[in-house]
Amino acid sequence: MMLTSDSNKPAPAATPGGNLFSRLRRGLQRTQVVLFSDLNDLFTRSSGVDQELLDRLEEHLLMADVGVKATDRMLEALSARAKRKDSSGAGSIKQALQDIMLEILAPVEQPLRITTTPRPFVILVTGVNGAGKTTSIGKLAAWFRKQNHSIMLAAGDTFRAAAVEQLQTWGARNNVPVIAQKNGGDSAAVIFDALQSARAQKIDILIADTAGRLHTQGGLMDELKKIRRVITKFDDQLVPECLLVLDAGTGQNALSQVKQFNEAIGVTGLLLAKLDGTAKGGMLFALAAETGIPIRFLGVGEQQDDLQAFNSHDFITALLAPVT
Repeated sequence: MMLTSDSNKPAPAATPGGNLFSRLRRGLQRTQVVLFSDLNDLFTRSSGVDQELLDRLEEHLLMADVGVKATDRMLEALSARAKRKDSSGAGSIKQALQDIMLEILAPVEQPLRITTTPRPFVILVTGVNGAGKTTSIGKLAAWFRKQNHSIMLAAGDTFRAAAVEQLQTWGARNNVPVIAQKNGGDSAAVIFDALQSARAQKIDILIADTAGRLHTQGGLMDELKKIRRVITKFDDQLVPECLLVLDAGTGQNALSQVKQFNEAIGVTGLLLAKLDGTAKGGMLFALAAETGIPIRFLGVGEQQDDLQAFNSHDFITALLAPVT
């Protein structure tokens, strides 16, 4: 699937052999090594799905933070296919595993669709400290600029001076305006000012930063709820995308973050950042199996263009490619 607006204009997709796919594959190398570095030989030697293969595969899936629920689902499906004698030989076993993985990830491959009315379309970006939230906003601004959307950024993280400066740097780099106030100001007021400015200027998309917070910090979570209410108060027809940025390196801990943020504001999409720096990329399967929340984007590098719309087929193809 591809990211589209309601004008049906397609966004670039990560196609095998293309530059985006190459970046995705590089970004998944650490996870790939954990999963398959010594399993390919076992696949080759195995005449079918036997207990040794299932035990080894279970170990590797859990090490890659695939999670117990998704791992059990994969193993049970492989065992069922083995009883039907649907899978024998390395190629067939790997194909069966690929099919099962796709069954888990395909339902959360739901592109973010940008509606042009009412303006602006609001993307409220949240996440814990250090998840890569502000950098991801800069990448999102570049992404949507390439779609010929007009963009405005709101510096809603008023608790950290560096966050405002960082966002302003990204704004200058992408040639988009940034609405900001003094440090320590009311975050909700910043968002409200940005909404007014964006509507007056007929901006397509307003991307709002928020203060990084631990999901256990009740006061800050209440502030996030306030920001959500301010958006509705400004225009009850605005339905923001509540995009939660997760550091892929947190692995299974991301599940508790999703739960808390979802209870606070209703998370509508996920962005997995820093996927290139971790061996825990299997967490996507856990997120898909246990939350069902759409995975919108993957961050696979530090450069501005290292952001991709999530494509389940490309993700699994890159993951199961021969380890180099």
